[in-house]
Amino acid sequence: MESGIRFRFVVLDCPDPRALARFYAGVLGGTPQEVDDEWVVLRVPGGPGLAFQRVDGYTPPEWPRADRNPQQFHIDFDAGSTWEEVDAAEKRVLELGARVLDAEDYETKDFRVYADPAGHPFCLCRIEHT
Repeated sequence: MESGIRFRFVVLDCPDPRALARFYAGVLGGTPQEVDDEWVVLRVPGGPGLAFQRVDGYTPPEWPRADRNPQQFHIDFDAGSTWEEVDAAEKRVLELGARVLDAEDYETKDFRVYADPAGHPFCLCRIEHT
């Protein structure tokens, strides 16, 4: 039975919605649409939408710690089926302002962990073809 409810956005709290929307537009495509000073929407081509809301006094999650400021969620992105494709995606996100959170043993884990400019964790994953 269909509920009639449809997915709209994942909303990320942040100190600067415009800047974070530009970061994710650089990663995923799309054009940020400002609703007001507090809210920016990014409709991602072929994917769910992202929205960004300003939070005064925003404190980023502390990854991988879970005791004070837990991550609560993170976003996984398929970055390619080869490590060369993942390397290219990594270069792109770092140029856009991401920072590495975990690069240790990433080739055995098939993912690498980063933080966006506001500190939200996300992963670039290697797609395994079976």
